[in-house]
Parts: sequence; C-alpha cells; structure tokens
Amino acid sequence: MASKKQIILPGVVLLGGIASAIAFASMKTPPAEKEKKIIHPLVEVAPVQVAPLEMSVSSYGIVKPKYSTKLVAQVSGQIIDLSEQFVKGGFVKKGEVLARIDPNDYEAALIDAQATLAQASSALEIEQAQAHVAKTEWERIKSNASSTIPSELYLRKPQLAEKLARFKAAQASVKRAKRNLERTYVKAPYDAIIESRALSLGSVVNLGSSVGVLNAISVAEVRLPVADSDLQHLKNNGIDASVTLMAKVAGQDVAWQGKIVRSEGVIDNRSRMTYLVAQVERPYDNNQAPLRFGAYLNAQIKGKLLNNAVEIPHHLVRDGKVAILNKDRTLSFKTLNVIREYDGLVVANQGLESGQKLITTSLEFPTEGMQLSLDDGQAATPSNALALKEE
Repeated sequence: MASKKQIILPGVVLLGGIASAIAFASMKTPPAEKEKKIIHPLVEVAPVQVAPLEMSVSSYGIVKPKYSTKLVAQVSGQIIDLSEQFVKGGFVKKGEVLARIDPNDYEAALIDAQATLAQASSALEIEQAQAHVAKTEWERIKSNASSTIPSELYLRKPQLAEKLARFKAAQASVKRAKRNLERTYVKAPYDAIIESRALSLGSVVNLGSSVGVLNAISVAEVRLPVADSDLQHLKNNGIDASVTLMAKVAGQDVAWQGKIVRSEGVIDNRSRMTYLVAQVERPYDNNQAPLRFGAYLNAQIKGKLLNNAVEIPHHLVRDGKVAILNKDRTLSFKTLNVIREYDGLVVANQGLESGQKLITTSLEFPTEGMQLSLDDGQAATPSNALALKEE
C-alpha cells in the first residue's frame, strides 16, 4: 500500500503548476484591436486626348489594267518574223513591231494597184485634153450653130466624168493596197505588257485570227468595295479622294498612292457594296516594287476631317456611355455622341474633354459616384493607344 507521502506529493506539484500558469497568464498584455479599413476597387485609367481626327475607310481589291486589248490579224498569211519581246510578261513600246506576216502578195497587189492608177491617170489627162479641144471648137463655131447651148456629149462631159471616176477608184485601190501591206506588221497600240501570245513563227493566220492579248501599263485600276454606311465618312462619296494601297512584295510591306476617279454608280447584287475605282499612274515604273497586275491589295481611303474627336476601345462603351474617374476618385458616366464604330473602336466627337481620366478596368457593378482607388504608380496610357494594349 502507498504511503501517505506518496499520495500527497503529486497533488502539491499539480496545484503548483496550475498556480504558475495562472500567474503567467495574468502578466500577458492583450493584443490591440486593429482599426477597420474600407478597401475601394482598384482601377487603371488612361488620359483622354481630344484632337483633330482624319477618317478613313478600309477596302481591298485586285489590280487590273485600265486598257486590255486582244490583237487580231487584219490580213491573212504566214508569220515570218516574231519580236523577242513578244512573249508572256514581255514589255513593249507603242508602235513596236510584234510580228510580221508574209508581205509578198500585198506588195504585188500594191504594184498592180499603182499600175492601174497610172493608166487611169493617163486616160483622165487624155480625156481632159479632148474636152478642152471640144470646148475650143464650140467657141469657134457657136456663131453659126443652130443652138446656143452645146450638148454635154459634144463637150465630152460624160466621158470626162467616167475617166475621173476610174481615176478615183484606182486611187482607192492603191490606198487599200498600202493599208493591207502596212497591216502585215502587227504593232503594239500602246506601251504594254504581254499577257499572252496565240501564234508562233511559221503559223498561218487568217483575217480575224487571234494574235495575243496586251495590257496597257500607263494606268492601273483597282475596284474597291465600300459599304453604304461608310460612304458618309468620305468627301463627295469618295470621288477624288486619295487612297493608299498596300501589299507584301517579296515579304516586305509596300505602299502605293492612288486616287479615286469614279464610282460605278450601282450596288452589287450579291455583296450589297458600292464599288469605287482607284487609279495608279505608271504602275510598273517603280523598279523596286512595281504594282503588278493581278496583285491583291488592302486599301485605306482618305475621308473627312473631324475637328475634335476621340477614339475609344469598343469594350469600354456601354449604352453609349463611358466611365470617368473624377478628381475625388469617384466614378461618373459620360454620354458620347458616337460618329462611327469600326475595328473594335468607337469614334465620338462630343461627351469627353482632354485631360479627363477614362477608366479602363472592367468593373463588375459600376455605379454613379462609387468610390474607387487608383494605382498611383500606373503609367498613363493615352486612350487612342488602348486598342493595341487590349489586343
């Protein structure tokens, strides 16, 4: 059996530990209560810049020549000569001989016509002399004649008219023979690039046979479709507007300047677009980057100038309003006068002023007058550049 001392000693130790714990707890200082802090939504802003803005309308098209000609043979015969430049893609000058048709038959026809003309000319001169003799004779004998008016047959007027008609017909034959001989030369009607050639050396062509197709290189044209709603942003519906045409050439971005010269005046049945026609002078003169026929281009047509306007990313506009951060860091909504929406942007000419701070952060439940917090270390980004930032 345990002694009395063994029973009392553990109890004393336990009571001493409890007393020590109570003493230490009474000495500990209670933590200070933290002040309650209201956290406002943190937003980013961009300064508004109201400035003159030149409108533009985007389009696209394919380069085509203003003039394209299908050459045909105007006389028949065998091809005896071809120009080295008369190949697909070759450049030729106005009046340059592309092909030659055998001229022997036409040279012989010209000689024959010239001989006939010489005979007709001789006969006409003889008849004119005879008519002169007849008239002189009449003047001599008319005082003794029974009639004071000589007959036309006596004065040889019908014979003279016949010889004159044959002379003119012979002149026409010579002219026709010279023209046919000239047509044995197939010539370029203008400075051109060869699109195709339909004959070879030794080929026999007939009247109307196809020779080839030429495209004039003096002017290039591009048909640019424009939506009817975009025409309001162009002066004079785009006529005489400057246009920048852009494409990649050998992997490099290249631009050409053109001009809108006309509207086709109708709306396309399928696309419901109005087509404007742009022209570029001497498209092949740029040796570094010629504007080649058949190339696909993007276009920017110069439009009207707005004196005071701002471009805002479309996602920041709700029901025609944008959120602005006031100087006291409260939110307010501004109503915009929207002029145009395109390419993820909204163009407005009323509702904002330069220097205002446009809220670019998406808020879940924005309300008028709500208190906001701004990151003071944020780098200000102009609103006109936000579109690039968000993409």
